[in-house]
Amino acid sequence: MTTGEGALRAPAGELHLVVHQTRYELASFWRNPQSRFFTLVLPVIFLLIFVAVFGNRTTVIANGVRIKTSTYYVPGIVTLGIISASFVNLVISVVTQREQSVLKRRRATPVPAWVLIAARGLTSIVVAAVIVVVLIALGRIAFGVKLPLSTIPGVAVATVVGSLAFCCLGYALSGFIRSADAAQPIVQAIILPLYFISGVFVPNHNIPTWLQHVAAIFPVRHLAQALLTAFDPATTGAGIAWTQLLYLALWGVGGLVVALRRFSWVPLAASG
Repeated sequence: MTTGEGALRAPAGELHLVVHQTRYELASFWRNPQSRFFTLVLPVIFLLIFVAVFGNRTTVIANGVRIKTSTYYVPGIVTLGIISASFVNLVISVVTQREQSVLKRRRATPVPAWVLIAARGLTSIVVAAVIVVVLIALGRIAFGVKLPLSTIPGVAVATVVGSLAFCCLGYALSGFIRSADAAQPIVQAIILPLYFISGVFVPNHNIPTWLQHVAAIFPVRHLAQALLTAFDPATTGAGIAWTQLLYLALWGVGGLVVALRRFSWVPLAASG
């Protein structure tokens, strides 16, 4: 075997490991009832509840256009689904596995660290894509919500960029949580207020201006706005909200920098 052949085969072998590890992570996710409920079932319940409570005939203002309530809430709850898959579930699972020394044992194997991390990120993207498809299909079948074919690229790009950004933020936050029991309360305490002020649960025109300015600092609002752009009837082109995606990418880079400094493969509780 020549050196060139070896150089070509090594990356291919590692990519195979990423695929194998991703399949393992997906199987682990599916076997976890709590992860399935909060990531896949809860967003569906939220969508049904919000449309039932506020009605489907009421119109709300979105980017200067009046649209059906359901058309507003589908991208909003899609935002929640993406964040649940790539941030909430990731933080809880990573902290739990770290404190149970699962990550420590995995790190001791010959599998490169980047393979383990990449597989976890791909798992989040796959799960996020599934919940996006489910919510869009439910919105279409149950409430007649239309997503123009021309703006599907906008939804796809927002899903991938949002998932990657929140994965990085999830890894960053996991480095500050010292126990598995504290993971879920901390995550919910951070993310729930942002849902309310970012237009996920409450239409933007009902949110005070100063709170909208506060929400604009954080990535939740930018993901919600990027997705809403694709559903907006006034949107032309591919529906890609470049400005919102840029903010998401910057948050993702910031999260990656923090994660590289704070991420740990060994339990933090034991280290004092």
